[in-house]
Amino acid sequence: MKKIAFTSLSILMLVSFTFAQKNKNKSVVFKWYSFEEAVELNKKDPKKIFVDVFTDWCGWCKKMDASTFADSIIKSYMAQYYYPVKLNAERKDTVVFNGNTYVNPNPTSTRSSHQLAISLLQGRMTYPSFVILNEKFEILNTIMGYKTAKDLEPILHFFGENAYEKSTYQNYIGTFSGSVKE
Repeated sequence: MKKIAFTSLSILMLVSFTFAQKNKNKSVVFKWYSFEEAVELNKKDPKKIFVDVFTDWCGWCKKMDASTFADSIIKSYMAQYYYPVKLNAERKDTVVFNGNTYVNPNPTSTRSSHQLAISLLQGRMTYPSFVILNEKFEILNTIMGYKTAKDLEPILHFFGENAYEKSTYQNYIGTFSGSVKE
């Protein structure tokens, strides 16, 4: 009887461990939206919008895609608190937003910036750059340059949890305890 109980307990523990490992490695459901998709989604379910302004030729943008934005903690948090948007700063099409029409003034030229990217980045065309918009599409902050997952995590929390309304970032970062381990 003891052998059966021990064997049953061992099998149960093995199954539980295997199940836990599968769930641990399960990737987070995460989607990058177009700017237009995020605007529409925000009308039905308001959230902040995290805009990753990139170009096809930006090496640091690709590095962030492969590392920072691949981090499961970053993806999970962004999916919960933001509509994550990929905005190619050199896109060729027209965007109508907040009653304004934005175009790429020279769409056949290489490295011609789209007016929406220029507006969001306030003319500071550096890549990668990130713009955090509130639920009313107002710019809360623009962040320039490459960020590791560990660097980006407190920024996402600061704006995602509205800490910016009560504290400066310097004070907030002093008390922030993140989950990303690098």
